[in-house]
Amino acid sequence: MSLTFEELDFQQTPLGEISLRRRAEPRLDGEILYEVKLGDEFLMSSLFIEAEIQLATLGLAALEGTDLDVIVGGLGLGYTAAATLDNPAVRSLRVIDVMQAVIDWHQKGLVPLGKKLTSDPRCSLIHADFFELASSNSASFDPTTPDQQVHAVLLDIDHSPSHWLNPGNQSFYSKTGLQGLAGKLLPGGIFGLWSNDPPDSAFMELLNSVFAKSESHIVRFPNPYTQGESSNTVYLARNY
Repeated sequence: MSLTFEELDFQQTPLGEISLRRRAEPRLDGEILYEVKLGDEFLMSSLFIEAEIQLATLGLAALEGTDLDVIVGGLGLGYTAAATLDNPAVRSLRVIDVMQAVIDWHQKGLVPLGKKLTSDPRCSLIHADFFELASSNSASFDPTTPDQQVHAVLLDIDHSPSHWLNPGNQSFYSKTGLQGLAGKLLPGGIFGLWSNDPPDSAFMELLNSVFAKSESHIVRFPNPYTQGESSNTVYLARNY
């Protein structure tokens, strides 16, 4: 019997009920998709991953040198983290997620990229609040090494700088919040941000008030449901 739908996991979290589903999409000749829902809201799908990959590809391409230390905020289905590990210049990757359930999916092999992430010695999956760590007084995301700045921080948690998964995240998207993050980046380091919305001029102005320079990239990809094209945005900002 062919797969049509399977709920792989369902858990209560501080943000609500989260579920991981695997299903065959009849409109795509039975292609197997992995989907994540939070309550009644779809958070992510393995069908639309181009911008998540480009967050890592574009962000790391803006850096020079080797032995790069990278933070990824938000694990999801693992595509940004996996694309980061595909870069041989990366020395270490810490992926921070506030939901233990999402980390469990990867550690238990419930999602396709779980083995890739958990078997790579450069990669650590950290159960913590990215925004709490980003806004701390420390110069590091790791309390055990308070002076360890990183080369890049790649963030994919909220829907956009003005549409948050959790209202408590709002304060991060401010001059004070971004200054806290910038203090954890090495000189010339890169902050990358995924957004579901088109480029926001007000947010670009905010980035330019904190960082040496910033730019936005529109990432386009085919949408088989509409038979057209969809797009996400990747923001990049370079530290002083």
